[in-house]
Amino acid sequence: MKKSILFSFVLLLLSSAGALAQKYEPTPENLASRAEFTSHRLGIFLHWGIYSSYAQGEWYLSIGNLSPEAYSEAATGFYPSEFDPAQWARAFKEAGAGYVTMTSRHHDGFSMFRTKASPFNIVDATPYGRDVAGELTAAVKAEGMRMQFYYSIIDWIRPDYPKGNSGIRKDPSKYDYDHYLQFEKAQIKELIEQYHPAALWFDGLWDHSSDWEVSKWRMDEMYSYIHSLDPACLIGNNHHISPLEGEDFQMFEKDLPGENTTGFGGQSISVLPLEMCETMNDVWGYSVADQNYKSVKTLIQLLVRAAAKDSNLLLNIGPQANGKLPEKALDRLRGMGEWMRKYSFTVDGTTKTGLPEQPWGVSTRTDNEIYLHILSPDSLPSNGKEGAIVIPFTGKVSDVVLLTNGEKLPFTLGKDGFLRVNVPVTGFEEIDTILKVNLKK
Repeated sequence: MKKSILFSFVLLLLSSAGALAQKYEPTPENLASRAEFTSHRLGIFLHWGIYSSYAQGEWYLSIGNLSPEAYSEAATGFYPSEFDPAQWARAFKEAGAGYVTMTSRHHDGFSMFRTKASPFNIVDATPYGRDVAGELTAAVKAEGMRMQFYYSIIDWIRPDYPKGNSGIRKDPSKYDYDHYLQFEKAQIKELIEQYHPAALWFDGLWDHSSDWEVSKWRMDEMYSYIHSLDPACLIGNNHHISPLEGEDFQMFEKDLPGENTTGFGGQSISVLPLEMCETMNDVWGYSVADQNYKSVKTLIQLLVRAAAKDSNLLLNIGPQANGKLPEKALDRLRGMGEWMRKYSFTVDGTTKTGLPEQPWGVSTRTDNEIYLHILSPDSLPSNGKEGAIVIPFTGKVSDVVLLTNGEKLPFTLGKDGFLRVNVPVTGFEEIDTILKVNLKK
């Protein structure tokens, strides 16, 4: 009997070890969702919560010297009477976006959706009493876009979340991460079952980077739980390290893949779908003082440069407390939409060519076309009448077309392995002059 029990126990240990060693394998539904994710290069990010009432950005609880009790009073006056989900969704769609990612819960712990797991939410804690997440989800999907949700794994107010590098003073005797994780799971289940998001966008793992191992967050447990609820739901995490097992796309904060101007980048680039997130102005949440909005030209060129690196661009807007999108943000969306209506096919559904970024611009491609995006015409060698593009190239070319007016441009494909194209200086556009290189099959 003892020998039999011991043998069974050894088998159990071996099978358990094998299960732990198994790698995550995405389902066919998940792979299809990844393909859909990369087919639209522009996404809209929304940082919206009761912090918008203070108009000081999304970190105001942490940096504003407010007690949690005082900060939470903003919920009692949060009434976004101007919120029009159909108008928001229409503006995003007309800008050329393919998906929307909204903060369901930021670091302040306030939930912008209907939840039974916490009374600190927009339905139960505000006089507004409406489920803005549900209403926006319906409007976004009605426009044919994908809806996704940001979810912070930090909570500056709940006593069971152990205080990390950010946040405010807490009572360590009340820390209980097991309890906190179960709370998170309950909310994640609500998000999936109520709204069926295409993806979940996590943030905050960096909060305990100095005193916790990554395994302490138990993200593998969370990821498995999510995929058990909806195998097609994509998972990403803004942790600023290489992707963890179970993640479906890799994100980069305020830097394109491979770049590191902020200190958040520098991690290796995976084979997963890629996404860069960036602000329209300087901060994520609404700040009345931050009127430093990037130009339409800057934003479009960033989108093009992202696509050239096989990456999406998740472009952030901080809605106002009254439910309106800032007029300067709407102005940028309109400008981007004007360009996207003419040229979205040169970024959506494209991949990288392998040609590094050049002084004059970047390139994208489909199976049958290569698009050369001239972003800085002044960097092209020029004789005063024409600018010359010279790039290494293998393959056969049918013709080269200037998309501005449909003109076919002269080109040579030398034995030295270089493609040479001359572009008339009168053909340059202000934002992006695009050459379409049609490939012979």
